[in-house]
Amino acid sequence: MFITFEGPDGSGKSTVIKKVYEKLINDGYPIILTREPGGTPIAEKIRNVILDNDNTALDARTEALLYAASRRQHLVEKIRPALKEGKIVLCDRFLDSSLAYQGGGRHLGIENVLNVNLFATENTYPDLTLFFNISPEEGLKRVSADKKRIADRLDNENENFHHDVYNAFLKVVNDNKNRIVVIDATKSIDEVVDSAYKIIKDKLNGLR
Repeated sequence: MFITFEGPDGSGKSTVIKKVYEKLINDGYPIILTREPGGTPIAEKIRNVILDNDNTALDARTEALLYAASRRQHLVEKIRPALKEGKIVLCDRFLDSSLAYQGGGRHLGIENVLNVNLFATENTYPDLTLFFNISPEEGLKRVSADKKRIADRLDNENENFHHDVYNAFLKVVNDNKNRIVVIDATKSIDEVVDSAYKIIKDKLNGLR
């Protein structure tokens, strides 16, 4: 099963996915944890280009294409082989982030970005996506309060950008209710982890 964690900056999904991964490992599931952009050496190099604060001249379409290229390499080198081996793949961000950040935030259009990514991934969708819902204001407060976090090029975008990203996320969620489950990310970390874990366990138990 291919499961993705999505949400705006500051939603806590990266913390949650690690804790859920540990719980599922303890349950004995064959599982890998990965992330986007990145996940493989080549894809991580592309990630560094995308998120480098020095690359302010990066064109919006170039950015979208780099994300799709990173995703393609990640898919063929890591995600698909793991799925073929019967493993569960937990991925921090995937297709929906591009639809929100480049389709909405960069105003390239959700459909345009979707088409590029469907070409790159040969129409690959996750089996289940968890969307960690938090307002842009609250999310950015968390980001600025996190002293360990080094803000990247997208973190440093203005509030309008983050609002557009959030609104695009909501549209994607509404259009994909068959695979996306919304989790209230404003709750305590333990409550959010428990919610995510229960949703995934229920899904996995449904396959047996």
